[in-house]
Amino acid sequence: MRVLGSLRVVAWGLAMTLMPMSVLAGGGEKQGKLVHVADTRNLTGFNLYFANLYNTNRVLFTLEVMLITVGMGIALGILMDKIVAMIGLDLTKRSVKE
Repeated sequence: MRVLGSLRVVAWGLAMTLMPMSVLAGGGEKQGKLVHVADTRNLTGFNLYFANLYNTNRVLFTLEVMLITVGMGIALGILMDKIVAMIGLDLTKRSVKE
């Protein structure tokens, strides 16, 4: 009985994989390319810089955002480590008891 259930799941997955995408997605008119643009009319400073960077060079924008995120994560980790040490918790001397 268990084999029959597994066979049903495999058959359903195979049918869904082989089914044409036009049947799954439905009809409609073909649309043009979707353009993502940040509105820069009321921005100044860093916000304007990052909005212009987003509009002109997505790869550089992605790299800068990744570096900023990593830097903020490291800074937050160091800050929290210092705060935890100040309140008396020493996380470096942990003993694992299994």
